[in-house]
Amino acid sequence: MKRFVIAIGLVLFLGPDAFAREQSLLARVTVYWASGGGGSDRWSRRHICATGARLQTGHCAVDPRRIPYGSKVTLPDVTLLAVDTGSAVVSRKAARRSGRTALERNALVIDRFFETKQQALSWANRNPYFMLVRVSPPDFRQSAILRTRSITQVIPTDLRPQAIPSPQQPVRVPRRDLSDRPKSSSYAH
Repeated sequence: MKRFVIAIGLVLFLGPDAFAREQSLLARVTVYWASGGGGSDRWSRRHICATGARLQTGHCAVDPRRIPYGSKVTLPDVTLLAVDTGSAVVSRKAARRSGRTALERNALVIDRFFETKQQALSWANRNPYFMLVRVSPPDFRQSAILRTRSITQVIPTDLRPQAIPSPQQPVRVPRRDLSDRPKSSSYAH
């Protein structure tokens, strides 16, 4: 029982770190649209999404427990912004129904938004049902850029060239061979 409680505590403690890094995932990519036919509901027709943002081309619906809102979802041909959700996305209905393997049936569902039914179905017919997508959490790249800027601002200007090599100049590291290896001591293996 004690091990179980410790394991649950570790999962809860380390769980938020899952969103802190970029990752590649298998996803069933579906489409929905604002006008023309049964692929839209009253919210989509009015361009209203779960986060309150106005839906537009380049947005997608995700399960916010797996992919946080504001994340960048990169498909092979475009990068989308995760701003919406839906019950079929959360339940992974499309993946469970169309997946042939266990991996496909357990895939995430990402629902890409289009303005018209024609655009949505045209894209869906040109692309496979399942694809690897790259998910970058919100402010992933921006926070890395801000960290490097704050480091360069702390270093005085007269020390900057010696302390941080510029990205244009490659750092030369001399090649090592066996003669550079430290000599072993009297320790016997």
